[in-house]
Amino acid sequence: MAIIPVFIPHAGCPHQCVFCNQKTISGQQTASSRDVEQQLERYLQWIKPGPSNEAAFYGGSFTGLPADLQTELFRPVDKLLAEGVIGSVRLSTRPDYIDAARLELLQAHGVKTVELGVQSLDDNVLAAAERGHQATDVYKAVSLLKQYGFEIGLQLMVGMPGQSFDSVKATVEQVLRLGPSFARIYPLLVIKGTPLEHIYESGEFEPLTLEAAVEQSAYVYSKLTLAGIKVIRVGLQADEELCSEGNIVAGPFHPSFGELVQSFLLYAELTPQLQRLLCQGAGNIVITCPSKLESKLRGLKNNNLRRWQQLAGPVPVNIKARPDAERIMISWRLDDE
Repeated sequence: MAIIPVFIPHAGCPHQCVFCNQKTISGQQTASSRDVEQQLERYLQWIKPGPSNEAAFYGGSFTGLPADLQTELFRPVDKLLAEGVIGSVRLSTRPDYIDAARLELLQAHGVKTVELGVQSLDDNVLAAAERGHQATDVYKAVSLLKQYGFEIGLQLMVGMPGQSFDSVKATVEQVLRLGPSFARIYPLLVIKGTPLEHIYESGEFEPLTLEAAVEQSAYVYSKLTLAGIKVIRVGLQADEELCSEGNIVAGPFHPSFGELVQSFLLYAELTPQLQRLLCQGAGNIVITCPSKLESKLRGLKNNNLRRWQQLAGPVPVNIKARPDAERIMISWRLDDE
């Protein structure tokens, strides 16, 4: 399966959320069918035609565009569908730009998956971010999307203005009730040229620390995955535009943010087991893991291992990676052995 990305930055969205600066990030102000064709052409030479391939419109609120412009943008994609190069289309949009007429148009052009930029289901947080919609718009949109048979994804954020950890937890509980197919989790960053930059510089907003962002994202990830909701991304894509000099003013950015979250979860899972073993007099503890998990298990700069060693005091704790290991295992000996 190949996903062919098509970026229509800020297109269809009349709102200026305090954290958003899509037009500047992309360097593109408008969307056209020619733009779509050019982006598709960059990828087609590398793709084997087939029904599992998908064209994906990213960056804007697609269904907020005029219907005739949506149809124009779909035209190059319709051609790929007819030729069997791709089998479906996905796109992202705002929850307040979902209604029956819009969904019928999407169905007519092969759209199977719709992602909603939800961010939070706390109306106070949405208002502080100047999102321009309320939680009820999300509930209505998800219900209608389900009626029309679309696969649904929700994009969520941590660290928004006015958003406490309790607010994040309450949003997660509502998301579980909505039951999307998948989700993305992003920590909020202060980006140059956004209203949030000025709020931050005035001292009225303090972004999450990296540690707090990892902890809150790990909570969301854990809750969603335990409920069978697939999390397809954690953290922003560390591309050239996002990482350009001076673009990130402040906030919990790390190029491997998703791995930090996975590492946090492994630490949270294994620490109680180690504590029990230490209480039982275990010594010389070895944590064996598949080689592909070693970096996540050790943590950033061996942070997990260091913390486990501090917890164990004089008891040795080490990590051993094995290519043939199928799962993480803990071995030990009793101190009197």
